[in-house]
Amino acid sequence: MSRDSNTVYIGQKPTMNYVLAVLTNFNSLDTKEVTIKARGQAISTAVDVAEIARRKFMKELSVSKINIGTEEMPPREGESKNRNISTIEITLTRQ
Repeated sequence: MSRDSNTVYIGQKPTMNYVLAVLTNFNSLDTKEVTIKARGQAISTAVDVAEIARRKFMKELSVSKINIGTEEMPPREGESKNRNISTIEITLTRQ
């Protein structure tokens, strides 16, 4: 099984959609580890997803790893410099 199938990318959908995706990964694929990835303004949603999944639905989950970083994005139309976008990866592990 590839690592990408155990990754949930956070976007602009409601938070519970991503919580459901995390729970589905753990239950249907019998997975031990799921990674939540987000960048920019979606970082707060990623943290919410991890905490809701861990505290409300699957109490046996724990946060095993958190990676933060910065990606350099090309400039938007009308801008002259590259933009720096913050990123986060939260890895949840079933005990």
